[in-house]
Amino acid sequence: MTCLSATYCAEQGRAEKHSAFRLSPRQGHTHLMPDYRRNRVPGGTFFFTVNLLDRRSDLLVTQIDLLRNAVRQARARAPFHIDAWVVLPDQMHCLWTLPEGDADFAGCWRAIKTAFSKSLPAVEPRSPVMTSRGERGIWQRRYWEHTIRDDQDFATHMDYTHFNPVKHGLVEHPADWPHSSFRRCVAAELYPAGWMGGSGEPQETGERR
Repeated sequence: MTCLSATYCAEQGRAEKHSAFRLSPRQGHTHLMPDYRRNRVPGGTFFFTVNLLDRRSDLLVTQIDLLRNAVRQARARAPFHIDAWVVLPDQMHCLWTLPEGDADFAGCWRAIKTAFSKSLPAVEPRSPVMTSRGERGIWQRRYWEHTIRDDQDFATHMDYTHFNPVKHGLVEHPADWPHSSFRRCVAAELYPAGWMGGSGEPQETGERR
């Protein structure tokens, strides 16, 4: 998956002419020094970590087309901007910027989770309580949300998102993981092709330590 939706690809194409980055070497790798203010659309920006209930599952990558369709449906109703996204086998990290005046990211996630779950056969194990509530045993009920405070905070979480497949030992280079916005960002000249880490890891990301 090069990107999660055709709309996102179009947005990223438009973003190319607005990017303003400075690249400088630091301790053997290229460090991102961005000015995101000209590249971000109005509205609140948030970082999310969303996990499957079964952390041994690879459902998100084996059913990536269904996930992409769920995201597309949610964005048709609430057109949030995708700044970065990476899908791992059992979890996702992403950065969204909501339209000005819109703060209902909870509704967007509810729509994504529901659409994805409904597209799958109900074969996962469920507790009696979940069954009585009509809940599927696919997603963790909670997810991690962090409100982006400033440009450096944005850069830190964007780098964290794109480096995550390397962190988990899935690939050796961010560009090698197919279910990520990294290569689209390279094409938009937001990263150099050989980027291997940037602004450090956030203190809290919603990941299990």
